Amino acid sequence: MGKYPKLSERRACLILDVPRSTMRYQEVPKADETPLRHGVLEVANLYGRYGYRTVFDLLSAAGWQTTEAVVRRIWAEEGLKVPAKQPPRGRLWLHDGSCVRLRPEAPNDVWSYDFVQGHTYCPWRRRWRKFRVLVIIDEYTRECLALHVARHITALDVIDVLSDLMLKRGIPRFIRSDNGPEFVAKILRNWLQSIGTQTAYIEPGSPWQNGYCESFNGKFREQFLNGELFYSLSEARILIEQWRIHYNTVRPHRSIGRRPPAPAVWAVDSTTHNACVPGMARNYVGGSPTARFSQSRRLGKRQGRRREVGSEGSRTRSCGAMNKNRI
Repeated sequence: MGKYPKLSERRACLILDVPRSTMRYQEVPKADETPLRHGVLEVANLYGRYGYRTVFDLLSAAGWQTTEAVVRRIWAEEGLKVPAKQPPRGRLWLHDGSCVRLRPEAPNDVWSYDFVQGHTYCPWRRRWRKFRVLVIIDEYTRECLALHVARHITALDVIDVLSDLMLKRGIPRFIRSDNGPEFVAKILRNWLQSIGTQTAYIEPGSPWQNGYCESFNGKFREQFLNGELFYSLSEARILIEQWRIHYNTVRPHRSIGRRPPAPAVWAVDSTTHNACVPGMARNYVGGSPTARFSQSRRLGKRQGRRREVGSEGSRTRSCGAMNKNRI
């Protein structure tokens, strides 16, 4: 070995305190990660608020042979942002209706519902209008059962939505909610008591006791509502229903084993059937529900803008014709 031809490799490594494996190591060429890198960027661009773990779950479900560590390294090299987690907060006591004391034991055992507020924008009036979304979830399966969108929702509207769901899925044992006026209305409580469903109200001012629904509301607002601009209530209903289907059938949920809450269910209402037609464009996952959701999402927004632009154009032409007649 160089100056010392009679010195063995074992003796030289012992003197220098170097492992022998490093002397015989041969570098293994890295595989081409360009397609995987493009796939990670495509998913991150499509779902801007997803972290690298959810992106890894989506890629694995699409058939990519990779590991979470590789996706994390690519995520860091590309400078992608990881959503910050909220620090846990301890509570001194819990109410009987909280999600800690009353835990779901089976599907269709405990439902929970709440309201989320959104806005539509009128471009020619430059006016924002509020709308409400009634969120209903199954706490055991984490499935979103309904997202009812309307300008105003009363206790009778809540009964109508619940009755339609119970005809399809059965009657739950408990239903959890806060103390909003729509949920504590006497007509709603009497109706739930007549069908055998018990109400589980949380303590006033304690939204953490309705943890399952509040967690879903946060994901719904952060991953969808905050990034959308709705021009009409019909457009909001179509896109929100598409996101609900995506959440139930495509988006992996880590608390239930990194799988969607209802992967085998693809129930499309007649009101949103035209907007959920699979797109012709192929995404990084081919003809999977992710590609269909992204394509139909873009089509729905484009059609909504065309409707608004068309109505504004017709209004302009009618005003021009009136001025011409006056002249």
